[in-house]
Amino acid sequence: MRCFARSTPVATAGHMRSGKGRNRRGGQELITRLEIARLRASEENEWHVVRLIQDALDYSEGRTLKPEFEERFRLFQDGKRNEHNINYLRRTFWVASRYVADRGREILDKRPEISAHELIEELVSDTDDGQFAEAPDDRPGRYRVVRGRAEMALWLERVFRNRIDIEDPTEAARSVVTSPDAAAVLADDSQSEMLLRAAELKRQAAGLDEARRVIEDPVASEGDLHRVLKNNTWVFGGRFLGSFAERRLTVGNELDLPLIRADGALHVVEFKRSMQAGALVKRYRNAWVPTAEVHDAVGQAINYLVALDEERHEIRSKFGIETRRASATVLIGHPGSQPDVPEEEIYDALRTMNSHTSRVEVLTYKDLIDSAERTLKGTVCPGTSER
Repeated sequence: MRCFARSTPVATAGHMRSGKGRNRRGGQELITRLEIARLRASEENEWHVVRLIQDALDYSEGRTLKPEFEERFRLFQDGKRNEHNINYLRRTFWVASRYVADRGREILDKRPEISAHELIEELVSDTDDGQFAEAPDDRPGRYRVVRGRAEMALWLERVFRNRIDIEDPTEAARSVVTSPDAAAVLADDSQSEMLLRAAELKRQAAGLDEARRVIEDPVASEGDLHRVLKNNTWVFGGRFLGSFAERRLTVGNELDLPLIRADGALHVVEFKRSMQAGALVKRYRNAWVPTAEVHDAVGQAINYLVALDEERHEIRSKFGIETRRASATVLIGHPGSQPDVPEEEIYDALRTMNSHTSRVEVLTYKDLIDSAERTLKGTVCPGTSER
């Protein structure tokens, strides 16, 4: 493996012998060095080395337990097995098997007519609920398994993962179902739906406030705008399922924000400046028309769509998304940067332009946020309307 074989493992081994980072199984520097070693090994097609390094990374980052790691790599040590670990595994397996057998007999005593399939499903449900066992404060040394918690946790995790942005949906679901107060509320379907919806609306309202603050900031960069709107893709409307992680889909182009439409096709959002964009429209004869800056932005979006069309087969094969019917939104400017022109005149000029470009739509940042705010208010207070 040439340079990789000589440099990266040597540096990694040197760090491990240095005694640094012992509180984190080698520390962040060790993890970084292992990641570099993994990359170099993959570049050399040394996949058995990649596997070994990945195992080391899993252990360093806490995804593999120490007994499992030591057992798997005992040949690299003294070759002897840890008898304590083996005995612990035997005892655990014996206890679990006895519990399942005893629980099976208990179910059969109460329901002798139960089928074999139903019995297995009942036992699986019991073991799933065991993940959420609790230790009551009033009964030291005793543990309690509450039936149905696994099913509730699975439902909560799916909601958190798909509808609400939470860092760790699995842990959040576990915390909710093991909380007595939360469990009481979630026992009522209508209340649980209201609770989760309220949490989502609260998050959206906070995100909208942050987005408006950045958009109206006279010194905000395109990067600032990208950051705040990437974290709040719901403002683009319900026709999008979410953002797509990969931004380099075609050669030489990096998309600002790729979204996936409900029909599975790609939608490109191109960010331009907000308050710094300057004039959006200019007077031409007897009408307001978009400025050259707006036309240039639309031209850039069209070029992206052309490239996506040309490379649609490679993109679909590699990423599994459809780009032949891709569309785009150009976000540019703010009426506040051109106060001498009535806001409605600006929007009329942009609407006229949009009517002649079937796959590209131009919006101001204010128009986007105002629309999202109306949607949010309509959700909170259904049946109301604004004049």
